[in-house]
Amino acid sequence: MNNFIYKNKSFLLKIKRAINNTCGLEILKYPTPELDRRIKLLKNYNIDVIIDVGANIGQYGAELRNIGYEGKIISFEPTSEAFQKLQKTASKDNYWEVHNMSLGERDGESTINISKNSVSSSILKDLPQLTESAPEATFIKKEVIIIKKLDTIFEDLKIKGKNIYLKIDTQGYEKMVLDGAVESLKNITGIQIEMALIPSYEGSLTFEEMSANLKNLGFKLTTIESGHYNKKTGKLLEVDGVFFKN
Repeated sequence: MNNFIYKNKSFLLKIKRAINNTCGLEILKYPTPELDRRIKLLKNYNIDVIIDVGANIGQYGAELRNIGYEGKIISFEPTSEAFQKLQKTASKDNYWEVHNMSLGERDGESTINISKNSVSSSILKDLPQLTESAPEATFIKKEVIIIKKLDTIFEDLKIKGKNIYLKIDTQGYEKMVLDGAVESLKNITGIQIEMALIPSYEGSLTFEEMSANLKNLGFKLTTIESGHYNKKTGKLLEVDGVFFKN
């Protein structure tokens, strides 16, 4: 039996190499170990609501569905073009709610810098590191957006008493989102947040600073997911830290 398993694995490896060499495609295990850890954590903490801040066109929400999460998703995306795509992606999902606004430290309006690749758009100014590592992240225009504190709208979301997981991917603006969620955080079980090893935006916190900030708020680092890296040097620039209450 063991000999059969060994031969079978060897045969599959040969097929994988042949496809990689012939088609230029890479076969990867799905879900990846990082996604496997995430879905296990969501199940372990009985997460039934995920607040998706900085949703862009819905990549994160779609990924959650692909790995088996069936609970409620509430996505926030402030830019008009990306929001239209997000709205379309979520339209056939009865448990996916979308809002055309940013979350931050205040209520009102702000101006966001729209990047060529859309995903790197930020309220903050960029640093040279951003376009050095990703030329497609260049800012090409500006847009006025709505910004709200999570504390302002939390009751309207009607999720109090649920096991809530807050995902924040706002291109350097993560600390401001937390600053506007002081009361809401009392109701939140876990946080997934983008953290900079090498900052790409003015005013963003470093990995160490954000870790200390979340520790002070009562959240403990549980796992890390790899993020954006410099395609030329291989240096890892950003990771997602996953935190749960102590």
